[in-house]
Amino acid sequence: MTDVEPPELPRGIALAWGVAADPQRGPKREMSVEKIVEAAVELADAEGIGAVSMAAVAAKLGFTPMSLYRYVSAKDDLLLLMQEQATGLPPESHLEATGWREKLVALYEEQVLLYLRHPWVLSLPITGSPITPNSSAWLDASLAALEETPLTADERMAVALAITGDARWCGIVQAGYTEQGRGTGLSPSEVALREATLYDRVITADEFPALRRAVDDDVFQSPADPFRFAVDRVLDGVAAYISDLDRGEPHATVDAWVALDPAELAGDRRLREAQKAVREAEKALRDARKIERQARRDAGERLAKSRRSV
Repeated sequence: MTDVEPPELPRGIALAWGVAADPQRGPKREMSVEKIVEAAVELADAEGIGAVSMAAVAAKLGFTPMSLYRYVSAKDDLLLLMQEQATGLPPESHLEATGWREKLVALYEEQVLLYLRHPWVLSLPITGSPITPNSSAWLDASLAALEETPLTADERMAVALAITGDARWCGIVQAGYTEQGRGTGLSPSEVALREATLYDRVITADEFPALRRAVDDDVFQSPADPFRFAVDRVLDGVAAYISDLDRGEPHATVDAWVALDPAELAGDRRLREAQKAVREAEKALRDARKIERQARRDAGERLAKSRRSV
């Protein structure tokens, strides 16, 4: 096998790890990558991610935008570094929890709080695995919590990603409620009441029977935390699976994960749409034949009735 040269670290990731070359020119001491990122995070926390631009950050620091580009050469790099700072390191308090399950729950709760402190992080696109130091530390903490279990490396990663995903989804919804409250001046409970009222107005039993029953059961005003319930049930399943492994049951087999090609997805969508059109056409044909048969029966009955009357 020939030696393959490892890919060069993108500048944003290199900056996050502290291995990027320092600029040769530019303001001394008054400017640094750390100060730029700190100012950008303060802007995003106060006004949202839309307020962050190289010009806005430069103005906040009292420099020209060009001076920032000597330190952070692209806005995408700045966003990556902002996410890294906002994420921070996982608190050591989760290490005080007893057992893998309690550690994962502690990490889940801390991640949700992180998103509530910095909701703009949720609007940044996910472009791959967390390669930056702080993001890697969170994933490492989840994997470490599962290290003493009989789960395989793939299974530990799957559980860690499931809990991280649940925390992100919870953060998205709760941050949305916070944003609504900020825009309307309503409290979280008032926002929930407003949404419940809107559901009550538009959801009918004929169109959405199950959702209508949920509305009637006041689920949108329930104090219960549906996200934590889901996390607990996921962990119940993991605990049951671990118990099976401890009793000697084999590991589950799953299909290999593959990245989905957008072109293939588009082709699948067109196929599904064509199949749906065929089903609808077949149904229309069956309905037309049913109407035809009924019309023939009606005509026959009218003819027989007219003959009897003659």
